Amino acid sequence: MKQVETVVQLRQAVSCFAGETALVPTMGNLHDGHLALVRHARKLSRHVVVSIFINPMQFDRKQDLQAYPRTLERDLALLRNEGVDLVFTPPEKVIYPKPMVVHTRVEVPGISDIFCGQSRPGHFVGVSTVVCKLFNMVRPRIAVFGKKDFQQLLIVKRMVEDLAIPVELVGVDTVRENDGLAMSSRNNYLDARQRQIAPALYRALRNTVDALERGARDFPALEQAAAGKMASAGLKPDYFSIRRASDLGEPKQDERELVILGAAFVGMARLIDNLEVHL
Repeated sequence: MKQVETVVQLRQAVSCFAGETALVPTMGNLHDGHLALVRHARKLSRHVVVSIFINPMQFDRKQDLQAYPRTLERDLALLRNEGVDLVFTPPEKVIYPKPMVVHTRVEVPGISDIFCGQSRPGHFVGVSTVVCKLFNMVRPRIAVFGKKDFQQLLIVKRMVEDLAIPVELVGVDTVRENDGLAMSSRNNYLDARQRQIAPALYRALRNTVDALERGARDFPALEQAAAGKMASAGLKPDYFSIRRASDLGEPKQDERELVILGAAFVGMARLIDNLEVHL
């Protein structure tokens, strides 16, 4: 496995892959969810590139950026064990050579401004900007993302379509703990008590899926009931919403393809999760 930090080194390395490259973008602090993406990428392409970059543009609070776990040596060991070909670990000045206030940004309007975008202003501009740059730097044939960040995946898909970026996007199902909690680097913020509370988000999602499959169609009532159960369990709900899976639009009563999105605070952690529903 090779590790590079500059764009020149990166392009020299990927030029040997003859276009057979799958990219897995990460911010490090890897867990089994990330490794599932790497393993899926390995099935799809002869060569796998993983990027590790904690992107300052997508953090709306400086203290959150500073607190984000940095475990590079452990991450590299995990990726080496997975047979990754190349790891791109650029310093901030490589991704953002100009001051952030004058740097070009990529915005996907509308879908970036709701849910997590509303709770974290500017977050998805940071995501779409850095992902666009990584696509241009690595030039992968395939890019693999987790479905836990469902809104993020839809935003990247729209960006790729609108900007005619020649990359195939692949979404991989969320990897969960035994009690249903979606694996996330932010779970490290949970103490023992909070860790017991956290799966209430998944239970609310699961109960709502069950209700929809039984024929319930009063979406606002289902959302309100789920938020109430989350609050009763000790979570502070941020949002809980039933949406059209294709574009996060308001669903009609006869909609077949839905996604239920939820986010909640517990302690220092902000948890997000979702479940797709095929009726």
